[in-house]
Amino acid sequence: MARRLRFNGTGSGEGGCPAIHEDLDTGEVIVQGRPLTDPADLSQLQYFDSEREVAVVVPRNTLVDFGPRDETPRSIDLTAFGKLFENFKHTARRIETRRRYASDESTETYGQFTRGETPTWDMDTPWCHTIRRKVAQGARVERVRIVDRPATDGQRYLLAHAEKNTALGEKIHNLWREDAERLHLPEEDFWVFDSRLVARLVFDEEDNLIGAELITEPAAVNRYLQVWDAAWHYAIPYEQFAALVAAED
Repeated sequence: MARRLRFNGTGSGEGGCPAIHEDLDTGEVIVQGRPLTDPADLSQLQYFDSEREVAVVVPRNTLVDFGPRDETPRSIDLTAFGKLFENFKHTARRIETRRRYASDESTETYGQFTRGETPTWDMDTPWCHTIRRKVAQGARVERVRIVDRPATDGQRYLLAHAEKNTALGEKIHNLWREDAERLHLPEEDFWVFDSRLVARLVFDEEDNLIGAELITEPAAVNRYLQVWDAAWHYAIPYEQFAALVAAED
């Protein structure tokens, strides 16, 4: 059976080797780089078996930046999670991967939407005040929402809800799930704050948000940033995407 490998990163500015991969099942690290072949160099290696092993040259910064480290995520409750939006300074970026969010379905606007009415968005909530203030201060709040084909009711609601998000100053893009799978994007639902802290969202079996796991280890944060960059690159503005969804109905 083939290994399940995760690409951690590369020290090459142009892509390619040297690079670091991690086995998701065993935790082993696979180092990709230029082989060391000079006999004089190889003779200095202790316990080197030339018949079974290959020596690889990897820049120090590649191991520092992308070598995995043991760091257990710290769990926080919804109150602590909410404070992250008050404290970030520059960017808050979200990838939404789920087919349903129970919290949406408890709102009056969701009921209006499912009845075919135009939702009446409340623009005077604490969340609205926070996001408006952050955007006014120059921060960016951006989301990529993954959508199935056909879209679920919850995903269609979020396409409508993007009108409110945009009015607050957020940027909303969408990506078909089939394209996300082609890009090997994970199904994790998360926020990245200021490119240094990841909040991986935790849901119960009923699709209720119950908390988050904070990730600050640099190599791990970098992987989430790579996921974000790929998703944002291929996603399209929600207005264009909503027209695509409507055309397929």
